[in-house]
Amino acid sequence: MAAVGPLARMARLGHIICRSHRLIFNRSSQRRGIASCIDPAHGLTDEQKEFQKVAFDFAANEMAPYMAEWDQKEMFPVETMRKAAQLGFGGIYVQPEVGGSGLSRLDTSVIFEALSTGCTSTTAYISIHNMCAWMIDTFGNTEQREKFCPELCSMEKFASYCLTEPGSGSDAASLLTTAQQKGDHYILNGSKAFISGGGDTDVYVVMCRTGGRGAKGISCLVVEKGTPGLSFGKKEKKVGWNSQPTRAVIFEDCAVPVTNRLGEEGQGFTIAMKGLNGGRINIASCSLGAAHACVQLATDHLLVRKQFGETLSNNQFLQFKLAEMATKLVASRLLVREAATALQENRSDAVSLCSMAKLFATDECFNICNQALQMHGGYGYLKDYAVQQFVRDIRVHQILEGTNEVMRMIISRNMLTES
Repeated sequence: MAAVGPLARMARLGHIICRSHRLIFNRSSQRRGIASCIDPAHGLTDEQKEFQKVAFDFAANEMAPYMAEWDQKEMFPVETMRKAAQLGFGGIYVQPEVGGSGLSRLDTSVIFEALSTGCTSTTAYISIHNMCAWMIDTFGNTEQREKFCPELCSMEKFASYCLTEPGSGSDAASLLTTAQQKGDHYILNGSKAFISGGGDTDVYVVMCRTGGRGAKGISCLVVEKGTPGLSFGKKEKKVGWNSQPTRAVIFEDCAVPVTNRLGEEGQGFTIAMKGLNGGRINIASCSLGAAHACVQLATDHLLVRKQFGETLSNNQFLQFKLAEMATKLVASRLLVREAATALQENRSDAVSLCSMAKLFATDECFNICNQALQMHGGYGYLKDYAVQQFVRDIRVHQILEGTNEVMRMIISRNMLTES
């Protein structure tokens, strides 16, 4: 019954068309609707279209008007995210009995793509938060699920995913943070790097070493803010993603109850990777939203900007560039949605497809945003224009949730193994 409220609210709001979506565009441009060939509603069910409309409307009204301010002032928009949670966006694919919306991976992708048009950085954090909530919901016992999930789904509390360390990035299985059991507690020592939300969030899903070397020695603990021995590094200064803080998370003889372990000892790396399969679809979906917004920005700019006595829309080179951008956007969206469906169905090709979607969509969507900036000329480099922020926010998507080089390793290894 916990999901009825958020889903009902979404249904009631579904009739609201994205009338204010123009807010993400340059002040001089006019909103001209979405060309049918890139319409993100294509192929969706009526219910999915309703979710999408709600997310687009929320992005336009609650995120886009503040996107630049959050970026420039490095503000973590807690209250805005809690409003999103009231619509069911705090635990989109978490089970309803613990407060989630119980939607599918495809539904989730559609929602994150739409939200990302309003603020990619904030949506990316929401996607990480959702991944953490899902991990607890999926691998936690009844007590853990009931303790943590309701407040995460309402975003009364926020979560962070803690895998990366100063000395272990792509080689995640070599992590050094240790958890030694003493009685009914684990004593954690070590540090995590580049943690989204670090210091401002309440729940930390931490991969740590309880056994020997390699992946099989890793376990997963939930560490709550305020636990003695838990501290944070300085707030990092970043190129983008400035609406979410990033800090090191530090453990110094940090005592965590054994009852906060998700799954069994040695299961942590598997839990981390299963979380990341969905995380890769989520971050690819955020890239889709940024690229979709930038295609619209570029289209509007070409139609109004004049050089050499005519609008840029009459320049064939720019026409061809716009066509390539649109084609890459739609191809990326189709691949991401296929991967989401494969993961939902637990298909044998799901891991590879998630990697393909993350690789292709984050690469191509960055290229789309970068080309849109180029089309704006010098204006695109000004912070008065949203296109530059999309470029800065989307760049890191090629690095996190597994670098795109690691995605290539996963895909090729799967092909060679199966052959």
